[in-house]
Amino acid sequence: MSQVRAATTADIPELVRLRALLFERMEQDLGPPADGADWRKTCAEEFRVRLGEGTLGAFVVDGANGRLAACGIGLLDRRLPGPYTPTGRWGHISGMVTDPAHRRRGHARAIMHELLRWFRDQGVRRVELHATSDAEPLYRSLGFAEHPEHALTWRDAPR
Repeated sequence: MSQVRAATTADIPELVRLRALLFERMEQDLGPPADGADWRKTCAEEFRVRLGEGTLGAFVVDGANGRLAACGIGLLDRRLPGPYTPTGRWGHISGMVTDPAHRRRGHARAIMHELLRWFRDQGVRRVELHATSDAEPLYRSLGFAEHPEHALTWRDAPR
């Protein structure tokens, strides 16, 4: 069984490393990003801020030699309340990553259970995510499904 723990600010360099692995995998499904800007420093700072303010839940499984085997990151989002989300609190899974050397050991499933518990504790009843083709079966097994609202995305073109 995977030993899952809450991430701390000491884990930020590893959280950024694993996030980079996620984006490498996403390129297989989406193609290369439009902007090659280095996002790592900004991402590390955002981890620091959001961990401190409690709007980011990150759970990890330790690997060897100070490295993380896996991580899952959840973000709290506040939107206007409505009949489907009366608290206005939404959740977004913003990265579930397992280092290739540690895959197929149940780390992602164990982390997802902790993330969903964290969201429930925050009063969140709706959690969204974008899945790679590799991870989709895991998310579906945990109850994630297409939402009847058709999601559309707008992206500003690089200048």
